[in-house]
Amino acid sequence: MQNSNYSTKTATLYYIYDPMCSWCYAFRPIWREVQQQLPKQLQVTTVLGGLAPDTEEPMPLAMQHKVRANWQQILQTVPATIFNFDFWTQCQPRRSTYPACRAVLAAEAQQLNAGSKMLEAIQNAYYQQARNPSETSTLLALATELALDSARFACDLQSPEIQNQLEQNLDLADQLGVSSFPSLILHNQQGLNRIQHSYLDASAILNQLG
Repeated sequence: MQNSNYSTKTATLYYIYDPMCSWCYAFRPIWREVQQQLPKQLQVTTVLGGLAPDTEEPMPLAMQHKVRANWQQILQTVPATIFNFDFWTQCQPRRSTYPACRAVLAAEAQQLNAGSKMLEAIQNAYYQQARNPSETSTLLALATELALDSARFACDLQSPEIQNQLEQNLDLADQLGVSSFPSLILHNQQGLNRIQHSYLDASAILNQLG
């Protein structure tokens, strides 16, 4: 969970996502645009949703077909999105995103804003470079490419502290009533309000934030 904490903030916008969620990847350009135009009184808190827990089992073929179909659907909805379908022949897919979630937290533990850099690196590796972020070796390579302390990163990736942070994120996502990603929840004086997101129009989101 990465926070922008200022005493002047009067409301919080929660962005709940998963590093290996294909729709979150497709949402990345619009989310970046939204962040650049947010009202100054709004605090942003990003929350890892944890799409799929740890497993060493290969992804079942039916699930592989479902995820590939999601990629195809995204290309219809957000045509500018880039996918490298070689992933499905060059890698052994696993339905496991917790390692990637922990990698974001481990990067942020080393350096402010390194979590967002790790997120982008994971998405690029997975969707554009046909590399598997479910594999620890991939995550360690990304940490090196980001010039992080690779030894510390490897240790943090397996540490109880990072696992505890992930569990806190998962608990918060549950408290916010989120079960799909990406999700935007605005918490203000009126309570919790779900923001409808658009994959093509930042103003459609910004107009809901006041």
